[in-house]
Amino acid sequence: MFFSVPVPTNEPVFTYGPGSVQRKELAASLKDLSSQHFEIPAIIGGKPVYSGSTQKCICPHDHQHILATYHKASEKDILNAIDTAVQVRRDWEDMPFYHRSAIFLKAAELLSTKYRYILNAATMLCQSKNIHQAEIDSACELIDFWRFNAYFAQKIYEQQPLISPKGEWNFSEYRALEGFVFAITPFNFTAIAGNLPTAPALMGNTVIWKPAGTAVYSGYFIMKILQEAGLPDGVINFIPGSGAQIGKFVMDSPHLAGIHFTGSTGVFNQIWKQTTENIHKYKSYPRLVGETGGKDFIFAHPSSDIRALAVACLRGAFEYQGQKCSAASRLYIPESIYEPWLKHMSEMQDEVRMGDVQDFGALINAVIDKDSYENIKSYLDYAKAAPDATIIRGGNCDDSRGYFIEPTIIKTDNPAFRTMQEEIFGPVLTVYVYNDDDFESTLALCDQTSPYGLTGSIFAQDRNAICTAYNVLRHSAGNFYINDKPTGAVVGQQPFGGGRSSGTNDKAGSALNLQRWISARSIKENFVPATNFDYPFMMKD
Repeated sequence: MFFSVPVPTNEPVFTYGPGSVQRKELAASLKDLSSQHFEIPAIIGGKPVYSGSTQKCICPHDHQHILATYHKASEKDILNAIDTAVQVRRDWEDMPFYHRSAIFLKAAELLSTKYRYILNAATMLCQSKNIHQAEIDSACELIDFWRFNAYFAQKIYEQQPLISPKGEWNFSEYRALEGFVFAITPFNFTAIAGNLPTAPALMGNTVIWKPAGTAVYSGYFIMKILQEAGLPDGVINFIPGSGAQIGKFVMDSPHLAGIHFTGSTGVFNQIWKQTTENIHKYKSYPRLVGETGGKDFIFAHPSSDIRALAVACLRGAFEYQGQKCSAASRLYIPESIYEPWLKHMSEMQDEVRMGDVQDFGALINAVIDKDSYENIKSYLDYAKAAPDATIIRGGNCDDSRGYFIEPTIIKTDNPAFRTMQEEIFGPVLTVYVYNDDDFESTLALCDQTSPYGLTGSIFAQDRNAICTAYNVLRHSAGNFYINDKPTGAVVGQQPFGGGRSSGTNDKAGSALNLQRWISARSIKENFVPATNFDYPFMMKD
Protein backbone atom coordinates (compact mmCIF):
# COMPACT_ATOMS: atom_id res chain seq x y z
CA MET A 1 0.00 0.00 0.00
CA PHE A 2 1.32 3.49 -0.85
CA PHE A 3 1.19 6.11 1.87
CA SER A 4 1.47 9.81 1.15
CA VAL A 5 3.38 12.14 3.48
CA PRO A 6 1.30 15.28 4.15
CA VAL A 7 2.38 18.39 2.25
CA PRO A 8 4.19 20.42 4.92
CA THR A 9 3.87 24.08 5.81
CA ASN A 10 6.36 26.10 7.83
CA GLU A 11 5.76 26.06 11.57
CA PRO A 12 4.24 29.37 12.76
CA VAL A 13 6.63 31.54 14.78
CA PHE A 14 5.37 32.52 18.23
CA THR A 15 5.93 36.19 19.08
CA TYR A 16 6.06 35.89 22.90
CA GLY A 17 4.52 39.33 23.35
CA PRO A 18 4.03 40.78 26.86
CA GLY A 19 1.22 39.04 28.72
CA SER A 20 0.99 36.16 26.22
CA VAL A 21 0.54 32.54 27.28
CA GLN A 22 3.65 31.64 25.28
CA ARG A 23 5.78 34.15 27.19
CA LYS A 24 4.56 32.80 30.53
CA GLU A 25 5.14 29.18 29.53
CA LEU A 26 8.66 29.89 28.32
CA ALA A 27 9.49 31.89 31.45
CA ALA A 28 8.33 28.93 33.53
CA SER A 29 10.53 26.53 31.54
CA LEU A 30 13.53 28.83 31.95
CA LYS A 31 12.97 28.96 35.69
CA ASP A 32 12.50 25.20 35.91
CA LEU A 33 15.62 24.30 33.92
CA SER A 34 17.71 26.96 35.66
CA SER A 35 16.88 25.41 39.02
CA GLN A 36 17.91 21.88 38.02
CA HIS A 37 21.19 20.13 37.38
CA PHE A 38 21.22 17.29 34.85
CA GLU A 39 23.71 14.46 34.53
CA ILE A 40 23.91 13.74 30.81
CA PRO A 41 25.17 10.34 29.62
CA ALA A 42 26.18 9.17 26.20
CA ILE A 43 23.29 7.23 24.65
CA ILE A 44 24.39 4.11 22.80
CA GLY A 45 21.94 1.50 21.60
CA GLY A 46 19.24 3.44 23.43
CA LYS A 47 20.99 2.95 26.78
CA PRO A 48 22.59 5.65 28.97
CA VAL A 49 26.36 5.27 29.29
CA TYR A 50 28.27 7.01 32.08
CA SER A 51 32.00 7.06 31.40
CA GLY A 52 33.02 8.95 34.54
CA SER A 53 35.03 11.45 32.48
CA THR A 54 32.92 14.59 32.70
CA GLN A 55 32.58 18.17 31.48
CA LYS A 56 30.31 21.01 32.56
CA CYS A 57 27.48 22.66 30.60
CA ILE A 58 27.39 26.33 31.58
CA CYS A 59 25.41 29.47 30.74
CA PRO A 60 27.62 31.67 28.52
CA HIS A 61 25.92 34.80 29.89
CA ASP A 62 26.52 33.61 33.48
CA HIS A 63 29.50 31.30 33.37
CA GLN A 64 29.31 30.41 37.07
CA HIS A 65 25.88 28.83 36.51
CA ILE A 66 26.31 25.12 35.78
CA LEU A 67 23.33 23.61 33.97
CA ALA A 68 24.54 20.03 33.67
CA THR A 69 27.44 17.63 33.77
CA TYR A 70 27.93 15.42 30.73
CA HIS A 71 29.93 12.23 30.32
CA LYS A 72 32.47 12.16 27.51
CA ALA A 73 32.54 8.94 25.50
CA SER A 74 35.55 6.72 26.20
CA GLU A 75 37.40 4.62 23.61
CA LYS A 76 35.28 1.64 24.68
CA ASP A 77 32.09 3.69 24.27
CA ILE A 78 33.07 4.91 20.80
CA LEU A 79 33.83 1.39 19.59
CA ASN A 80 30.56 0.19 21.13
CA ALA A 81 28.68 2.93 19.26
CA ILE A 82 30.29 1.85 15.97
CA ASP A 83 29.42 -1.81 16.57
CA THR A 84 25.86 -0.88 17.51
CA ALA A 85 25.34 1.27 14.42
CA VAL A 86 26.60 -1.56 12.21
CA GLN A 87 24.49 -4.21 13.95
CA VAL A 88 21.15 -2.41 13.73
CA ARG A 89 21.70 -1.04 10.21
CA ARG A 90 19.95 -3.82 8.32
CA ASP A 91 16.79 -3.80 10.43
CA TRP A 92 16.50 -0.02 10.19
CA GLU A 93 17.03 0.00 6.43
CA ASP A 94 14.41 -2.72 6.07
CA MET A 95 11.80 -0.72 7.98
CA PRO A 96 9.38 0.69 5.36
CA PHE A 97 9.72 4.40 4.67
CA TYR A 98 6.22 5.06 5.99
CA HIS A 99 7.25 3.88 9.45
CA ARG A 100 10.60 5.70 9.42
CA SER A 101 8.96 8.96 8.37
CA ALA A 102 6.22 8.55 10.98
CA ILE A 103 8.85 8.65 13.73
CA PHE A 104 10.21 12.03 12.62
CA LEU A 105 6.75 13.43 11.93
CA LYS A 106 5.79 12.46 15.47
CA ALA A 107 8.99 14.08 16.77
CA ALA A 108 7.94 17.28 14.99
CA GLU A 109 4.55 17.18 16.72
CA LEU A 110 6.14 16.56 20.11
CA LEU A 111 8.44 19.52 19.61
CA SER A 112 5.61 21.72 18.33
CA THR A 113 3.64 21.03 21.53
CA LYS A 114 5.00 19.24 24.59
CA TYR A 115 8.70 20.11 24.19
CA ARG A 116 8.58 23.52 22.50
CA TYR A 117 9.24 25.63 25.58
CA ILE A 118 11.63 23.10 27.09
CA LEU A 119 13.93 22.95 24.06
CA ASN A 120 13.70 26.71 23.54
CA ALA A 121 14.64 27.30 27.17
CA ALA A 122 17.51 24.82 26.94
CA THR A 123 18.82 26.58 23.83
CA MET A 124 18.52 30.00 25.48
CA LEU A 125 20.37 28.87 28.58
CA CYS A 126 23.21 26.85 27.10
CA GLN A 127 23.73 28.74 23.83
CA SER A 128 22.75 32.24 25.03
CA LYS A 129 20.03 32.92 22.47
CA ASN A 130 17.19 35.36 23.05
CA ILE A 131 13.53 34.34 22.81
CA HIS A 132 13.11 35.06 19.11
CA GLN A 133 16.38 33.41 18.11
CA ALA A 134 15.53 30.25 20.05
CA GLU A 135 11.97 30.13 18.71
CA ILE A 136 13.00 30.28 15.05
CA ASP A 137 15.86 27.83 15.63
CA SER A 138 15.15 25.14 18.21
CA ALA A 139 11.41 25.15 17.60
CA CYS A 140 10.38 26.24 14.11
CA GLU A 141 13.39 25.27 12.00
CA LEU A 142 13.86 21.86 13.58
CA ILE A 143 10.14 21.12 13.26
CA ASP A 144 10.37 22.19 9.61
CA PHE A 145 13.38 19.95 8.98
CA TRP A 146 11.55 16.89 10.30
CA ARG A 147 8.34 17.59 8.37
CA PHE A 148 9.82 18.77 5.09
CA ASN A 149 12.51 16.05 5.00
CA ALA A 150 9.85 13.35 5.14
CA TYR A 151 8.02 15.01 2.24
CA PHE A 152 11.20 15.49 0.18
CA ALA A 153 12.22 11.88 0.82
CA GLN A 154 8.90 10.66 -0.53
CA LYS A 155 9.47 12.68 -3.70
CA ILE A 156 12.87 11.01 -4.14
CA TYR A 157 11.36 7.54 -3.76
CA GLU A 158 8.72 8.42 -6.33
CA GLN A 159 11.34 9.06 -9.02
CA GLN A 160 11.17 6.03 -11.30
CA PRO A 161 12.33 5.20 -14.84
CA LEU A 162 10.17 6.69 -17.55
CA ILE A 163 9.99 3.62 -19.73
CA SER A 164 9.35 -0.07 -19.22
CA PRO A 165 9.06 -1.75 -22.64
CA LYS A 166 6.44 -4.40 -23.24
CA GLY A 167 7.31 -7.52 -21.29
CA GLU A 168 9.66 -5.70 -18.88
CA TRP A 169 9.43 -3.73 -15.67
CA ASN A 170 12.13 -1.20 -14.77
CA PHE A 171 12.21 0.43 -11.36
CA SER A 172 14.61 2.13 -8.96
CA GLU A 173 15.29 1.31 -5.35
CA TYR A 174 16.86 3.95 -3.12
CA ARG A 175 18.99 2.11 -0.62
CA ALA A 176 20.68 3.46 2.49
CA LEU A 177 24.45 3.70 2.38
CA GLU A 178 26.32 0.52 3.28
CA GLY A 179 27.66 1.45 6.68
CA PHE A 180 26.98 4.24 9.15
CA VAL A 181 26.98 8.04 8.95
CA PHE A 182 29.04 10.20 11.29
CA ALA A 183 27.18 13.43 12.20
CA ILE A 184 29.30 16.24 13.64
CA THR A 185 27.15 19.15 14.79
CA PRO A 186 27.89 22.76 15.83
CA PHE A 187 26.88 24.79 18.86
CA ASN A 188 25.19 27.68 17.12
CA PHE A 189 21.97 26.11 15.80
CA THR A 190 19.94 23.53 17.69
CA ALA A 191 18.05 22.87 14.45
CA ILE A 192 21.28 21.94 12.66
CA ALA A 193 22.22 19.69 15.57
CA GLY A 194 18.87 17.95 15.17
CA ASN A 195 18.94 17.77 11.38
CA LEU A 196 22.43 16.43 10.73
CA PRO A 197 21.85 13.02 12.39
CA THR A 198 18.17 12.68 11.48
CA ALA A 199 18.34 13.47 7.75
CA PRO A 200 20.55 10.41 7.02
CA ALA A 201 18.53 8.34 9.50
CA LEU A 202 15.29 9.13 7.67
CA MET A 203 16.83 7.64 4.52
CA GLY A 204 17.57 4.36 6.33
CA ASN A 205 21.06 5.01 7.68
CA THR A 206 22.29 4.49 11.21
CA VAL A 207 24.21 7.36 12.75
CA ILE A 208 26.89 8.19 15.26
CA TRP A 209 26.28 11.74 16.51
CA LYS A 210 28.98 13.87 18.10
CA PRO A 211 27.44 17.13 19.36
CA ALA A 212 29.49 20.26 20.05
CA GLY A 213 30.65 20.31 23.66
CA THR A 214 28.93 23.66 24.21
CA ALA A 215 25.58 22.30 22.96
CA VAL A 216 25.42 18.86 24.59
CA TYR A 217 22.66 20.20 26.85
CA SER A 218 20.15 21.00 24.06
CA GLY A 219 21.30 17.94 22.10
CA TYR A 220 20.34 15.70 25.01
CA PHE A 221 16.76 17.01 24.90
CA ILE A 222 16.64 16.30 21.15
CA MET A 223 17.60 12.68 21.86
CA LYS A 224 14.85 12.41 24.46
CA ILE A 225 12.30 13.72 21.94
CA LEU A 226 13.44 11.21 19.31
CA GLN A 227 13.28 8.33 21.77
CA GLU A 228 9.76 9.32 22.82
CA ALA A 229 8.81 9.50 19.13
CA GLY A 230 9.73 5.82 18.77
CA LEU A 231 13.22 5.90 17.25
CA PRO A 232 14.56 2.34 17.59
CA ASP A 233 17.56 1.82 19.85
CA GLY A 234 20.91 2.24 18.13
CA VAL A 235 19.69 4.11 15.05
CA ILE A 236 21.22 7.34 16.38
CA ASN A 237 23.98 7.00 18.96
CA PHE A 238 24.70 10.16 20.96
CA ILE A 239 28.36 10.38 21.98
CA PRO A 240 29.60 13.67 23.43
CA GLY A 241 33.34 14.08 23.86
CA SER A 242 36.59 15.06 22.27
CA GLY A 243 36.31 15.50 18.51
CA ALA A 244 39.86 14.32 17.97
CA GLN A 245 39.39 11.15 20.01
CA ILE A 246 35.98 10.26 18.59
CA GLY A 247 37.06 11.11 15.05
CA LYS A 248 40.15 8.92 15.30
CA PHE A 249 38.16 5.75 15.91
CA VAL A 250 35.11 6.56 13.80
CA MET A 251 37.15 7.54 10.75
CA ASP A 252 39.30 4.42 11.04
CA SER A 253 36.25 2.17 10.77
CA PRO A 254 35.84 0.34 7.45
CA HIS A 255 32.06 0.83 7.89
CA LEU A 256 32.19 4.63 7.66
CA ALA A 257 29.80 5.46 4.82
CA GLY A 258 29.34 9.21 5.18
CA ILE A 259 30.03 12.33 7.20
CA HIS A 260 27.43 15.05 7.80
CA PHE A 261 29.28 18.07 9.13
CA THR A 262 28.73 21.69 10.10
CA GLY A 263 31.67 23.57 11.59
CA SER A 264 34.87 25.33 10.66
CA THR A 265 36.54 25.12 7.27
CA GLY A 266 39.81 24.06 8.91
CA VAL A 267 38.23 21.08 10.65
CA PHE A 268 36.39 19.99 7.50
CA ASN A 269 39.63 20.22 5.51
CA GLN A 270 41.27 17.95 8.08
CA ILE A 271 38.35 15.50 7.88
CA TRP A 272 38.62 15.41 4.08
CA LYS A 273 42.37 14.81 4.30
CA GLN A 274 41.98 12.05 6.87
CA THR A 275 39.26 10.37 4.81
CA THR A 276 41.50 10.43 1.76
CA GLU A 277 44.37 8.90 3.70
CA ASN A 278 42.07 6.13 4.94
CA ILE A 279 40.31 5.49 1.64
CA HIS A 280 41.87 2.04 1.28
CA LYS A 281 40.21 0.95 4.54
CA TYR A 282 36.61 1.71 3.61
CA LYS A 283 34.09 -0.70 2.11
CA SER A 284 32.75 2.17 -0.02
CA TYR A 285 33.66 5.76 -0.83
CA PRO A 286 32.28 7.84 2.07
CA ARG A 287 29.90 10.68 1.23
CA LEU A 288 31.29 13.94 2.60
CA VAL A 289 28.68 16.64 3.16
CA GLY A 290 29.88 19.80 4.87
CA GLU A 291 28.70 23.33 5.58
CA THR A 292 31.65 25.30 6.89
CA GLY A 293 32.69 28.94 7.25
CA GLY A 294 31.62 32.20 5.71
CA LYS A 295 32.68 35.80 5.29
CA ASP A 296 29.29 37.05 4.29
CA PHE A 297 28.72 40.40 2.69
CA ILE A 298 26.17 43.13 2.19
CA PHE A 299 26.81 45.19 -0.92
CA ALA A 300 25.06 48.55 -1.14
CA HIS A 301 24.40 50.56 -4.30
CA PRO A 302 23.84 54.34 -4.21
CA SER A 303 20.13 53.72 -4.89
CA SER A 304 19.70 51.69 -1.67
CA ASP A 305 16.89 52.28 0.78
CA ILE A 306 19.23 53.51 3.50
CA ARG A 307 17.02 52.70 6.49
CA ALA A 308 16.34 49.18 5.25
CA LEU A 309 20.06 48.74 4.62
CA ALA A 310 20.89 49.82 8.18
CA VAL A 311 18.32 47.47 9.71
CA ALA A 312 19.67 44.57 7.62
CA CYS A 313 23.23 45.38 8.74
CA LEU A 314 22.31 45.53 12.42
CA ARG A 315 20.24 42.36 12.38
CA GLY A 316 22.47 40.48 9.95
CA ALA A 317 25.71 41.30 11.76
CA PHE A 318 24.73 41.42 15.43
CA GLU A 319 21.83 39.03 16.02
CA TYR A 320 23.01 35.99 17.95
CA GLN A 321 26.27 37.89 18.45
CA GLY A 322 27.30 37.18 14.86
CA GLN A 323 27.64 33.47 15.67
CA LYS A 324 26.14 32.35 12.39
CA CYS A 325 27.92 31.05 9.33
CA SER A 326 25.64 33.43 7.43
CA ALA A 327 26.19 36.53 9.59
CA ALA A 328 26.91 39.78 7.73
CA SER A 329 30.58 40.40 8.36
CA ARG A 330 31.62 42.90 5.67
CA LEU A 331 29.79 45.83 4.12
CA TYR A 332 30.63 47.58 0.86
CA ILE A 333 28.91 50.97 0.84
CA PRO A 334 29.13 53.93 -1.56
CA GLU A 335 30.49 57.19 -0.23
CA SER A 336 27.26 59.09 -1.01
CA ILE A 337 25.16 57.14 1.52
CA TYR A 338 27.76 56.24 4.16
CA GLU A 339 27.05 59.12 6.56
CA PRO A 340 23.23 58.76 6.58
CA TRP A 341 23.65 54.99 6.96
CA LEU A 342 25.96 55.49 9.93
CA LYS A 343 23.46 57.88 11.51
CA HIS A 344 20.74 55.22 11.32
CA MET A 345 23.11 52.58 12.72
CA SER A 346 24.17 54.78 15.61
CA GLU A 347 20.61 55.68 16.55
CA MET A 348 19.61 52.00 16.59
CA GLN A 349 22.70 50.82 18.45
CA ASP A 350 22.03 53.40 21.15
CA GLU A 351 18.77 51.54 21.82
CA VAL A 352 20.19 48.00 21.67
CA ARG A 353 20.47 46.32 25.06
CA MET A 354 22.95 43.57 25.94
CA GLY A 355 22.40 41.14 28.78
CA ASP A 356 21.10 37.85 30.20
CA VAL A 357 18.72 35.80 28.03
CA GLN A 358 16.11 36.00 30.78
CA ASP A 359 16.06 39.76 30.28
CA PHE A 360 13.52 39.62 27.45
CA GLY A 361 14.40 43.17 26.35
CA ALA A 362 17.99 42.28 25.51
CA LEU A 363 18.78 41.79 21.82
CA ILE A 364 22.45 40.97 22.38
CA ASN A 365 23.55 38.16 24.69
CA ALA A 366 26.87 36.41 25.30
CA VAL A 367 29.21 34.61 22.92
CA ILE A 368 29.46 30.89 23.47
CA ASP A 369 32.61 30.40 25.57
CA LYS A 370 35.95 31.75 26.75
CA ASP A 371 37.86 30.65 23.65
CA SER A 372 35.42 32.40 21.36
CA TYR A 373 35.51 35.51 23.55
CA GLU A 374 39.30 35.68 23.42
CA ASN A 375 39.39 35.08 19.67
CA ILE A 376 36.93 37.88 18.92
CA LYS A 377 38.70 40.19 21.36
CA SER A 378 41.99 39.57 19.53
CA TYR A 379 40.45 40.89 16.30
CA LEU A 380 39.21 44.00 18.08
CA ASP A 381 42.64 44.58 19.61
CA TYR A 382 44.18 44.19 16.17
CA ALA A 383 41.80 46.74 14.67
CA LYS A 384 42.45 49.21 17.49
CA ALA A 385 46.18 49.09 16.75
CA ALA A 386 45.95 49.08 12.94
CA PRO A 387 46.82 52.28 11.04
CA ASP A 388 44.34 51.51 8.25
CA ALA A 389 41.23 50.83 10.35
CA THR A 390 39.09 52.62 12.94
CA ILE A 391 36.52 51.26 15.38
CA ILE A 392 33.60 53.65 14.97
CA ARG A 393 31.08 51.85 17.23
CA GLY A 394 31.54 49.39 20.08
CA GLY A 395 34.79 47.52 20.57
CA ASN A 396 34.41 46.81 24.29
CA CYS A 397 34.45 43.39 25.96
CA ASP A 398 33.57 42.11 29.45
CA ASP A 399 33.85 38.54 30.73
CA SER A 400 33.45 39.24 34.44
CA ARG A 401 30.05 37.51 34.58
CA GLY A 402 29.39 36.32 31.03
CA TYR A 403 31.23 36.39 27.72
CA PHE A 404 29.94 39.71 26.41
CA ILE A 405 31.28 41.41 23.26
CA GLU A 406 29.82 44.79 22.35
CA PRO A 407 28.42 44.99 18.78
CA THR A 408 31.27 46.57 16.83
CA ILE A 409 31.67 48.43 13.54
CA ILE A 410 35.14 48.76 12.04
CA LYS A 411 35.77 51.14 9.17
CA THR A 412 38.74 50.49 6.89
CA ASP A 413 40.14 52.04 3.73
CA ASN A 414 41.92 48.77 2.95
CA PRO A 415 39.59 46.31 1.17
CA ALA A 416 42.02 43.50 2.05
CA PHE A 417 42.08 44.37 5.75
CA ARG A 418 42.23 41.28 7.94
CA THR A 419 38.65 41.62 9.24
CA MET A 420 37.42 41.93 5.64
CA GLN A 421 38.83 38.48 4.84
CA GLU A 422 38.88 36.23 7.92
CA GLU A 423 35.87 34.68 9.60
CA ILE A 424 35.49 36.10 13.13
CA PHE A 425 32.22 34.49 14.29
CA GLY A 426 31.33 37.42 16.49
CA PRO A 427 29.33 40.68 16.46
CA VAL A 428 31.81 42.55 14.26
CA LEU A 429 30.96 44.32 10.97
CA THR A 430 33.77 45.78 8.86
CA VAL A 431 32.86 48.58 6.46
CA TYR A 432 34.66 49.53 3.27
CA VAL A 433 33.53 52.80 1.65
CA TYR A 434 33.90 52.93 -2.13
CA ASN A 435 33.60 55.72 -4.68
CA ASP A 436 30.12 55.78 -6.24
CA ASP A 437 31.62 55.49 -9.72
CA ASP A 438 33.42 52.27 -8.80
CA PHE A 439 30.35 50.08 -8.35
CA GLU A 440 31.32 47.35 -10.81
CA SER A 441 35.01 47.24 -9.92
CA THR A 442 34.09 47.02 -6.22
CA LEU A 443 31.72 44.15 -6.99
CA ALA A 444 34.69 42.32 -8.50
CA LEU A 445 36.68 43.15 -5.37
CA CYS A 446 33.92 41.69 -3.19
CA ASP A 447 33.96 38.51 -5.27
CA GLN A 448 37.73 38.10 -4.98
CA THR A 449 38.44 39.16 -1.39
CA SER A 450 37.25 36.15 0.59
CA PRO A 451 37.85 32.42 0.04
CA TYR A 452 34.27 31.73 1.13
CA GLY A 453 31.04 31.55 -0.83
CA LEU A 454 28.18 31.12 1.63
CA THR A 455 25.79 34.10 1.80
CA GLY A 456 25.59 37.67 0.58
CA SER A 457 23.14 40.37 -0.37
CA ILE A 458 22.72 43.34 -2.68
CA PHE A 459 20.80 46.47 -1.68
CA ALA A 460 19.58 48.65 -4.54
CA GLN A 461 16.44 50.15 -6.01
CA ASP A 462 18.06 50.35 -9.45
CA ARG A 463 17.20 47.10 -11.24
CA ASN A 464 20.17 47.29 -13.56
CA ALA A 465 22.43 47.46 -10.52
CA ILE A 466 20.73 44.42 -9.02
CA CYS A 467 21.15 42.51 -12.28
CA THR A 468 24.83 43.43 -12.51
CA ALA A 469 25.49 42.34 -8.93
CA TYR A 470 23.48 39.16 -9.47
CA ASN A 471 25.79 38.16 -12.32
CA VAL A 472 29.16 39.33 -10.96
CA LEU A 473 28.52 37.69 -7.58
CA ARG A 474 27.08 34.45 -9.01
CA HIS A 475 29.64 32.21 -7.27
CA SER A 476 30.22 34.47 -4.26
CA ALA A 477 27.23 33.16 -2.33
CA GLY A 478 25.23 29.94 -2.31
CA ASN A 479 22.40 31.92 -0.70
CA PHE A 480 21.99 35.34 -2.30
CA TYR A 481 19.55 37.96 -1.03
CA ILE A 482 18.15 41.03 -2.76
CA ASN A 483 17.24 43.91 -0.44
CA ASP A 484 17.40 41.68 2.62
CA LYS A 485 19.96 40.61 5.22
CA PRO A 486 22.06 37.57 4.27
CA THR A 487 20.76 35.48 7.20
CA GLY A 488 17.57 33.63 8.04
CA ALA A 489 17.20 30.86 5.45
CA VAL A 490 13.90 29.00 5.88
CA VAL A 491 13.40 25.28 5.24
CA GLY A 492 11.42 24.75 2.04
CA GLN A 493 11.98 28.37 1.01
CA GLN A 494 15.73 29.01 0.80
CA PRO A 495 17.68 25.71 0.99
CA PHE A 496 20.95 26.53 2.72
CA GLY A 497 24.58 26.01 1.72
CA GLY A 498 27.50 27.52 -0.15
CA GLY A 499 30.51 26.68 -2.25
CA ARG A 500 34.19 27.57 -2.36
CA SER A 501 35.58 27.22 1.19
CA SER A 502 32.07 27.30 2.63
CA GLY A 503 31.30 23.66 1.96
CA THR A 504 29.86 21.15 -0.47
CA ASN A 505 26.64 23.14 -1.04
CA ASP A 506 24.33 20.18 -0.53
CA LYS A 507 21.49 22.47 0.53
CA ALA A 508 20.03 21.48 3.89
CA GLY A 509 16.28 21.93 3.81
CA SER A 510 15.82 20.40 0.37
CA ALA A 511 15.80 17.04 -1.40
CA LEU A 512 19.36 17.73 -2.61
CA ASN A 513 20.75 16.99 0.85
CA LEU A 514 18.73 13.80 1.30
CA GLN A 515 19.97 12.43 -2.02
CA ARG A 516 23.48 12.27 -0.57
CA TRP A 517 22.33 9.65 1.94
CA ILE A 518 21.04 7.10 -0.54
CA SER A 519 22.58 4.71 -3.04
CA ALA A 520 20.34 3.92 -6.00
CA ARG A 521 19.84 0.42 -7.39
CA SER A 522 18.34 -0.04 -10.86
CA ILE A 523 16.21 -3.15 -11.23
CA LYS A 524 14.87 -4.79 -14.37
CA GLU A 525 12.44 -7.66 -14.35
CA ASN A 526 11.93 -9.49 -17.63
CA PHE A 527 8.51 -11.14 -17.71
CA VAL A 528 9.23 -13.09 -20.92
CA PRO A 529 12.96 -13.90 -20.96
CA ALA A 530 14.62 -15.04 -24.18
CA THR A 531 14.78 -18.78 -24.80
CA ASN A 532 17.09 -18.69 -27.85
CA PHE A 533 20.59 -17.24 -28.01
CA ASP A 534 20.55 -16.16 -31.67
CA TYR A 535 19.54 -12.76 -33.06
CA PRO A 536 17.60 -12.00 -36.27
CA PHE A 537 20.71 -10.68 -38.05
CA MET A 538 22.22 -14.16 -37.74
CA MET A 539 19.48 -15.76 -39.89
CA LYS A 540 20.25 -16.68 -43.48
CA ASP A 541 18.67 -14.76 -46.37
